[in-house]
Amino acid sequence: MRPECDGMGLPAHRGASTDTCSSDCGAGDEAGDRDAVRHVASAVEIVRGFRRRQSSLPAVVTYIPPAPRPWGMPDSYTGADLFVDALDQYGVPYLFGNPGTTELPLMEALPDADIEYVLGLHEDVAVGAAAGYAQTRRYHADQEDERDVAADWGDGRINPAGVANLHVTPGLAHGIGNLYGASMTGAPLVLTAGNHELDFRHEEPILTGELEQLTEQFCKWSAEVTDVEALPMMVRRAFRVALTPPTGPVFLALPVDVMMTETDASPDPLGPIPDAGTADPRQVAAAADALVEAESPLLVVGDAVARSGIDAVEAAVDLAEASGARVHGEMLACEINFPTDHEQWISFLPPREELGAMLQNTDTIVFAGCSTNTTLLRHEGPLVPADATTIHLSDDAWEVGKNEPSDVAAVGDPGRTMAAIAERVADRLDEETRRERIGQVTAMKESMADTIESMGEDESDDPRASKAEMVDAVRAVDADPFIVDEGVTAKYAMLTRYELQPQGYLSNKGGGLGYGLPASVGAAFAEELRDEPRPVLGHIGDGSYLYYPQSIYTAVRHGVDLTVLVPDNRNYRILKDNTNLMFGGDDEDHEFVGMDFDPHVDIPKNAASHGARGHLVEEPDEIEGRVADALDSPGVDVLDVLVHD
Repeated sequence: MRPECDGMGLPAHRGASTDTCSSDCGAGDEAGDRDAVRHVASAVEIVRGFRRRQSSLPAVVTYIPPAPRPWGMPDSYTGADLFVDALDQYGVPYLFGNPGTTELPLMEALPDADIEYVLGLHEDVAVGAAAGYAQTRRYHADQEDERDVAADWGDGRINPAGVANLHVTPGLAHGIGNLYGASMTGAPLVLTAGNHELDFRHEEPILTGELEQLTEQFCKWSAEVTDVEALPMMVRRAFRVALTPPTGPVFLALPVDVMMTETDASPDPLGPIPDAGTADPRQVAAAADALVEAESPLLVVGDAVARSGIDAVEAAVDLAEASGARVHGEMLACEINFPTDHEQWISFLPPREELGAMLQNTDTIVFAGCSTNTTLLRHEGPLVPADATTIHLSDDAWEVGKNEPSDVAAVGDPGRTMAAIAERVADRLDEETRRERIGQVTAMKESMADTIESMGEDESDDPRASKAEMVDAVRAVDADPFIVDEGVTAKYAMLTRYELQPQGYLSNKGGGLGYGLPASVGAAFAEELRDEPRPVLGHIGDGSYLYYPQSIYTAVRHGVDLTVLVPDNRNYRILKDNTNLMFGGDDEDHEFVGMDFDPHVDIPKNAASHGARGHLVEEPDEIEGRVADALDSPGVDVLDVLVHD
């Protein structure tokens, strides 16, 4: 039964509704409510009649209905109507969520709006989908031309914010995992949840909790609207905070009484959203000086570059070419911050101490837009030489000089900052020095080619495909899909073998499984809004897929196009690898408790149960054709591709 029910078919408190109670407890319709009232009244009459006979005193039983609440009538304009109108005015096409009784005022207001409610069967699915939508839609907003940028929000201009609504304390707690994921990816997410009436909480009704305390560690701003007159300002503020760099999630609690109170207010205009501006010119000059004087400069690009737009990616290319720098992606990058087919691109930095430290062992390093450039496990030695000159560029002051001392600290839009530095370096660095540096980059790239090419390959005689073979088959399809990746150990083959381009790839940056599949669904919703949508390919490991397989239902229910490719090795390979790393030895030396799916889950049948087309792909030579067919077909396909470790 739903937690709002007291187990007798009656509301557990004066704000609850029986229409969401499960059928096995007998509540949920008006006739049932009337019968319950009659039964209770009859029981009271029997008891009182017995007492009258005992006392010989007359008595009258009178049923007194509860007083009507001092809230708006059905035809009045309420806080819920205002909130929905704000979403509409701000150009929000979807509200992702999973409703409960405290959210009913919002659900009642939605039918009159031009906003589609996207049902997730678990709150974390709704949050992950809203975040994946926001990450994808941010790319679309960046691709707008100047004519659209000048338009009002909701009038031809793309608002990339994703919006989700959850059910009070338990629902919000369920969504915390992917709220964390959204915070790590910098997704501009406006998360909301209903809450009990302000004048009722002293009784500590069920579902009670401190909502702001749940969310504040993963949000830029968390607050509760306690007065309907404050609602326009707080909704406007929530969107502005989420969308202003460094972007990220915000949270608003929406109490039932505030949402049902009548108001004559209207939504505030959202207004223009600024970028992070230009960095301190003195720091720009110092960065240029350091790069001109360097022996072997290194540029490490982080995800704040991609989030700042394609101009920032192009500025990174300009800076690399002007300085002759070798280029790597930061450890645990989840976006494409530099073209991977560029001659100065080497690789993403691996989150392992030995390789990470070796690749960063140089005299001058630019960290541009980095936030996760450290190892997965504790490292024993420094990752960056103590005597290296470090240049930190970011739109987030927290990230500047965070893990290493900074010789140059420039806070501002990464694209603007790199463009300014590149211009100064190009004017001062002679062509011979630049060519010598690029020659060093080419030599390193050639020396690492075999190592990079071998990632995901092995010499096993296992008839199942290797992860590298699977990625090669996807690449051969040549469909240019938008990729959302939570392949975990299969991710390395994707990163090293697929020529990924900016604004074409997202992955899970936070590391917690369960973000990728909902985010794939959200990306598909975002692509549906384009005149020429790209096919969306979710590259989701079997362990990740099994966190929230019901995500598929949301995609099917709403008719979006999505292909999910599941590299299925039927175990948590990442945990086995980390066991070997932490304790030494190899697979034969450990029992690996709780890391194998035995018996395995039938993923194609599971997908079919949610309305998708499920396919088991057992042979390596089947992969390319199955992927091509799925990407070319409308609707949702789930390809369970058996791979070996």
